This record gives sequence, C-alpha cells and structure tokens, in this order.
Amino acid sequence: MGDRFRSFCWIGFSWILILRIHQVHLSEPQSDGSCDFFRGTWVFDETYPLYNTSACPFIEKEFDCQANGRPDKLYLKYRWKPTDCMLPRFNGQDFLRKLKGKKILFIGDSLSLNQWQSLTCMLHAAVPQSNYIISRKEDISTFSFPDFEVSLKLSRNAYLVDLVKQKIGTVLKLDSIENGKQWKGYDFLIFNTWHWWLHKGRKQQWDFIESRGKVQKDMDRLVAFREGLTTWSKWVDSNVNTTTTQVFFQGISPTHFDGNEWNETKSTTCCGQITPATGSTYVGGSSPAMAIVKEVLKNMSTPVILLDITRLSQLRIDGHPSIYTGLKGNDCSHWCLAGVPDTWNQLLYAILSTGET
Repeated sequence: MGDRFRSFCWIGFSWILILRIHQVHLSEPQSDGSCDFFRGTWVFDETYPLYNTSACPFIEKEFDCQANGRPDKLYLKYRWKPTDCMLPRFNGQDFLRKLKGKKILFIGDSLSLNQWQSLTCMLHAAVPQSNYIISRKEDISTFSFPDFEVSLKLSRNAYLVDLVKQKIGTVLKLDSIENGKQWKGYDFLIFNTWHWWLHKGRKQQWDFIESRGKVQKDMDRLVAFREGLTTWSKWVDSNVNTTTTQVFFQGISPTHFDGNEWNETKSTTCCGQITPATGSTYVGGSSPAMAIVKEVLKNMSTPVILLDITRLSQLRIDGHPSIYTGLKGNDCSHWCLAGVPDTWNQLLYAILSTGET
C-alpha cells in the first residue's frame, strides 16, 4: 500500500513538473530579432485575465459577460503567443510612465468603444489607488489619470466620413470629413471603421449615400467602404504631423454568426462556444474589407501602423458576449471584457514599447 502510494505521488509530481516545464517554455522568448506579433496561437495561461471586471466600476454593462451570467470562465484564460518571439506582458504602470503627458484618441464605432473600455480597465487595474476622471459630452468620452497627465478619449464615429442630416434625409458623404477637425492636437490617433458599412434596413444609419457629388439610395458597400477609407487616408496625409502624432488603424474585428467558418454547421454561432478555434479548423479566410484596408494604407504617404487583429480574433469564436449582454439578442460582434480586446491593447503596448510593427 505504501509503495503504491509513493508511486502515485511520484507520477503526480512528474506530471506537475512536466506542466511547469511546459509553462516555462511558453514564457521564454523565441527570438532576439524582429517579431511579427500578429502571427501565432492562443495558449492557456492560468495567470489570465489581466484584470477582474468587478474591480472596473465604469465598465459598460454589455461587455461584462460574467456579471451578465455567463457560466463558463475558460475563455478568460487564453493568452496570445506569437510564433517567433514573446509578446511583452502588459504593464500598466510602465504604459502610463511612457505616455506621461500624452493624449490618445480612439475614433470609430462600438469596436473602438470595446478597445477603449478594455484599456481603461487595464490601466485602472494597474494603478487602482490613482485618481481618475471619466466623463462624456455628446459623442466624446474621456478617461484621464491626472497623476500621470494621460488622457484616453473616444470619439464615436462609425464611418469616419461625414454623416449629415439634410432635407432629403441623412446622407453618408463618402468624400467629406468635416468632423476631422476634432481629431487634431493628439499624440496618438487610433482609427477603426467597418462594422456599420454592411448594415441595411432598420440598422442602416443613413437614407442616402453621396459619392463623387452624386446622391443615390445605395451602392456596392465594399466600393463605398473603399471610397470612404480613401477619403480618410487623404485627410490623414494632409492633416497629420508625424513628428508629433502617431497614427494606428485597428484591423477588421470579425463576427461569428456562421459556423461554416470554423467547420461547423452554418446555423452555429458564437453562442455556447467555450474554447478558441485552431488554425487548422478555422477556414473562414480573410476579410475582403481587410484587403481594402491594407491597400489604402499602402498607398498613403503618412506611415500608419496597422493593428492587424483580424486573424487572431477570428480564432476567438468563444470570446463574444452572445446572450450574456443584459439585453435581448445574440451578440457575436462585440467582445467580452475581460477578453480579446485586452490582447489588442497588449499588442498596442508592445508596439509602443519595442517599435516592432
């Protein structure tokens, strides 16, 4: 009996040792050279998440999946691991020190809100005793740390180009960015758009679309997206001083309403998914909108850093609020917090810390 017990203990200890070695291996840098942070896999990490939303009192209710009754917690425990190097662990205090006196502006739709909200929670968790100020005036939300003289602002702007109310109705003007006046005077600009470009019916925010001086009821949405994004790129090239302002573009955030994309039935959605897809099972391919983003950025004279979060987010079929938003419906577009947007901000931190793009 004693020998069998000792044998069992040694077997248990061996497995623990193997797991510890495996964890150490995962945490070691893979390369001293340049790194493609956006190519890699999701690995289980017991030290995650980076914060607890119960300690983030200003979180949007729709993103707080645990508070809304989501029963599983495994989705909180995945860390993004680049293939050839190590992604620096997010250090909120270091982030605030490096950005002391700086102003960051997120401009975009509710996915920008998702990322902005994530970053505010991550930083608050890093300096919980520091004073913060949060406010909203019309479409501008501001979160600031007076002790560090750092401010994070969010400008809600679904299309980047102008949405104008006229006598005929609301017009989406693909060739106009009058609202860009609000984007000047910041140290970092982080843009995003795509989520609303395909909406039709009651979810469509405009009645007419104006392209090259011609007003029409509708047009090919990818063509419209390309034209609008090209107008944005011209605004950046004409208005951004790269000696004082760094520009980022958040990649296309994927949705998970079609199970065919990860080798399940078409009617399968993100609802009920509890683990990420793997590279071999996710067959959804790249987003046509992402190809447009890369093409437009390539043709710009101003350097814009692409946060290429599309592929890594495509694998996170488990990361959406689904039915745990506190509202009706199945949300497979936005992301739970804590969750995937934390990795987007970890990538932002890594780029700012290392200069790798």
